[in-house]
Amino acid sequence: MKRICSLMVALVLVSIPAVPALSQAGTAVGLYGEIRQYGGAEEAFSRGEKSFQAGDYDQALSLLRNFVLRYHSSPQIPQAYTYLGRIFVDKQQYTDALLYLERIPPAQQSPQARLLIGYSLVFTGELEAGRQQLVALLDEPSLSGQEDAWRLYYGLALALLRQEQYLSSLIFFDLAVPYTDEPNLVLDEVHLILQQYLSESDLEEAAFMLHDRPIGLDARLQLARISLTRQDDEQARRHLQIILASSVEFPFRDDAARLMDRFSESSWLQQDAIGVLLPLSGRYSAFGELVKRSMDLALELHNATQTPLRFLYRDSLGEPDAARRMTAELANEERVMAIAGPLAGAAAIVAADQAQQNKTPLLSLSQRTNLPWIGDYVFRNSLTSRHQVRALARYAIEERGMTSFGILYPENRLGREMAELFTDEVLRFGGLVTDEQSYAEDATDFRQQVKLLMGQDPDERDEVQLQPLTEEEVLEDLFDPELPDYPAVTFDALFIPDYADRIGLIAPQLAFYGIEDLPLLGINGWNSPELIRLAGNFVKNAVFVDGFFPASDYPFVREFVDLYLEKYGEEPSILEAQAFDVANILLDLAARPDILNREAFRNALANLQNYPGVTGATSFDFVGEADKILFLLKVERGRIVQLD
Repeated sequence: MKRICSLMVALVLVSIPAVPALSQAGTAVGLYGEIRQYGGAEEAFSRGEKSFQAGDYDQALSLLRNFVLRYHSSPQIPQAYTYLGRIFVDKQQYTDALLYLERIPPAQQSPQARLLIGYSLVFTGELEAGRQQLVALLDEPSLSGQEDAWRLYYGLALALLRQEQYLSSLIFFDLAVPYTDEPNLVLDEVHLILQQYLSESDLEEAAFMLHDRPIGLDARLQLARISLTRQDDEQARRHLQIILASSVEFPFRDDAARLMDRFSESSWLQQDAIGVLLPLSGRYSAFGELVKRSMDLALELHNATQTPLRFLYRDSLGEPDAARRMTAELANEERVMAIAGPLAGAAAIVAADQAQQNKTPLLSLSQRTNLPWIGDYVFRNSLTSRHQVRALARYAIEERGMTSFGILYPENRLGREMAELFTDEVLRFGGLVTDEQSYAEDATDFRQQVKLLMGQDPDERDEVQLQPLTEEEVLEDLFDPELPDYPAVTFDALFIPDYADRIGLIAPQLAFYGIEDLPLLGINGWNSPELIRLAGNFVKNAVFVDGFFPASDYPFVREFVDLYLEKYGEEPSILEAQAFDVANILLDLAARPDILNREAFRNALANLQNYPGVTGATSFDFVGEADKILFLLKVERGRIVQLD
């Protein structure tokens, strides 16, 4: 009987669902993993608070959310919302933080809650509301902890910075520094602000206000750089002496020491260092990376056989302000022998101006008009419009004996520039442009321009022979004296400065309307497989130029193309080829034992003659512009080949 009863009890126990076990803290885990609260509102809040204070934010988040849902009338609700807001602020989820914090009635908001609200408002872009909230807490005695002080001062600093109140923001950045475990991160942030946003008068005021603080010393460092840029060495020396004499811990002290080295009697240049200024981020970064990898290849080849040199890369962002700042840094702090770059036009102009002021040789890759005219320390190695038209005019007049030329150009900046420069170069070599026509940039029908080049009225309708000739007219034609075949045009060659896709439309129409077998002259925009696909036999007598031809038979070009292809898995373009030449020119000069300073480096660049580059033999003229022997190309048997 006892055995039967025992068995029945066991069966009953098995059939009853398992009851969640209560923990000592009064919580239980349900069948589906949810946390269940026991013991009322006060005990539920206490558990969430303890998890928060222990730093277990995930547990605290779950417990406190459950608390505010179940006990929405509890007097601990404002504090629970404050804790939840604090968790989301620490997670940098400021919008979520405000969702909880702004549920607290204003009269029940603690100073900590108001601080978190103000801080979150700043980070969500509500700058003025956040600033006002934080300013009201400056004299609040209960905000005495390190984290509270950090959020108060740093939040105000950011709000003022984003409102472009730069000097005021520096005061609060300075107040925030003692309350962070990583002060140098804040000082790095301020360093960029001082460089980018403060005028010279603002820097002077910052140096005065914060004279015994790291930010004040940094402001003085920027003043020293400005003085050096103006070549006011005495003023720069005074600023640097104050920085170096200070006992304040300052993360940029080494920068100041390097600048002070300029005034020592011993050589201060890093003779193994060449600066490189490229857009490594921003909209031009893809081009910057192509240039960088080509220069890295040149450096690798050089260092494998000669005394190692260094490239110090700096990011111009493709922006003028950054380009000027980085040029000054390379010249004055890194103390490089010379600088390569930049690429973009506006950035190249300010970089060249800065390099000229610092008397640092700069070899640019930019095509910006008149760039080398900025000064005698500025040089350029890039394919320009003038390079191309000069090579074409020289070839046509001196090698082919042509004397007269027509121009058919698109109505855009490139077309107008090329047409004007070609006219100048033809005159320079003793020829003459006798006819010139333009067309709309997006034109597809060129009948009117072709007719005008042929001296015909484009509006006159073509005559159509509707009736067969009479017997008399046939006999009359038989006894007419033979007249000479006059050419369709009065010039020896036609120059068309456009791209391959447009030439594919123009060349067939020239032949269709009567201009056949006339030599055509083109620019590097013709050097494309599209030219053959679209124009075919209509460009068989054409000659065009480019600054680089990967299929060249020149051994040094083949070697470069093979090395580049092996290392990067693709064929180099003219941009990478120009970068390779720039790198090699600077490396070869830096390795010479007789070049010990920047003036000697500049003189060596100015006297460079026929450097055997992959973009053609290179010299520099009296201005600093590269004078190159370009590649002359033609179409032969369905492919583009180099002219013998």
